[in-house]
This record gives sequence, C-alpha cells and structure tokens, in this order.
Amino acid sequence: MDGDFRTHFVRDPAALKHFPALVLNADFRPLSYYPLSLWPWQEAIKAAFLDRVQIVAEYDQVVRSQRAEIRIPSVVVLKEFVRPQKRVAFTRFNLFLRDEFCCQYCGARGDLTFDHVLPRSRGGITSWENVVAACSPCNLKKGNKTLRQSGLQLRRPPAVPTAQEMQAHGRRFPPNHLHESWMDYLYWDAELEA
Repeated sequence: MDGDFRTHFVRDPAALKHFPALVLNADFRPLSYYPLSLWPWQEAIKAAFLDRVQIVAEYDQVVRSQRAEIRIPSVVVLKEFVRPQKRVAFTRFNLFLRDEFCCQYCGARGDLTFDHVLPRSRGGITSWENVVAACSPCNLKKGNKTLRQSGLQLRRPPAVPTAQEMQAHGRRFPPNHLHESWMDYLYWDAELEA
C-alpha cells in the first residue's frame, strides 16, 4: 500500500474478486461510496497486523500461514479518522455517476461516452458545467453543433456535484458484489420508509 494507506482505494477488479473487505472510516461509515471503499483480503489482513484497522466482521473462509490460521476480514474499521473530501474530483467515472450512468440527451443506459455541451471547437471547456454523459448515437448526432443546431435537449443542466450528492448516487449504484456482512454499514443512514 503505497502512499496514505487510509485513502488508498483498490480499483483493480481482479484483486477484489475473492473476499474483498469493506473499509469503514473511524466513525463506521464507508470511506467512499464512489467507488465503494474495498481492499483485497491481503491488504485488510496486513493493515490488521500493522494495527491500523480493527476487524469487525469476517468471512467463514480462513487463510493459513506456517504458524497461524486467520479468518478473512469482510469489514474493517480504520483506527484513525479520515476527513471526507469536500471537493469531487472531475473524472470520467464521477461524471457518469453524477449523470446516473445515463445519456443526458435521450436517457439511454450503456455505451456511454461524454459530450461537451458547448463544443470545444466553439470555445467550450472541459468542466463539470459543460460536460455530460452521452450515448454514442446522441454524441454522433450532436457532433460539434450547439444544442439548438442539433435539435437535442438536456434532461438536466450539468453542474458541479457536491460530495453529498455523489454519496447518494453511489448508494444507488452498488458494486456487483455486496456481502451480507456489509449491509449494516452501507445503508444505516438511509431514510426509512413509513
């Protein structure tokens, strides 16, 4: 774990296929929902041995060394609090998450790219306020035209998202794997239905 171990998010899906550990901040909230803060089991065990995390839930599976048998952690809590980020990084993933993984012109899902509302060839810049998720057909139709020239309309105007908005969006798009031991920690602050 190079750099600050507390904020290192593993983004390699192959490393997370088998027994990922949900990483919680010291206040028992996930470090991140976008993407969900997960470590491979090896990193979770290493952090536990280095006394950087507390293990709060485990898988039934064990790993063995020459001298010990260890149950694989499924939920770990950092011993030191990490202050949440206030600014949302402008990345492709975060842009798609802000736009809820759907084309902002037609509402289609899948085969997404991004589009400059005011084309760069016409002075548009690459920013939260000028870039939206778009499906390939809409992106091709719009090309380097303005909205008016293309006949397309935005479903909602692009804007800089807040960290709270991104957390809410992240909760709606969980990863493919959610272990049952994570449920108490992922949605405990969600509003209950009457």
